[in-house]
Amino acid sequence: MFVLLLVLIAVLFGFGFLHPIWWVAAAVLIYGATSRGRDRGRGRSRGGGSDLDDYRDYRDYRDRRERWDRRYDRQNQARRRREDRRDHQPHG
Repeated sequence: MFVLLLVLIAVLFGFGFLHPIWWVAAAVLIYGATSRGRDRGRGRSRGGGSDLDDYRDYRDYRDRRERWDRRYDRQNQARRRREDRRDHQPHG
């Protein structure tokens, strides 16, 4: 695969002497090959579904849920205290 890519780049570069647009095509191909190669050492991309990404998604969800629960809890503490007092008062 890599050999075919090198041959294609060489052919496009050669055609560039006939028409410069082929040099642009070769440059785009080289850029695509090198940028893809940089990601290879860092593991899978975000959409790859690796275990580390799954854990990060879970951790983000858990953190958002805890923040929401704390906010909701603070907003409703007074109401729950009033309801608890009413429940514990003797009905007369």
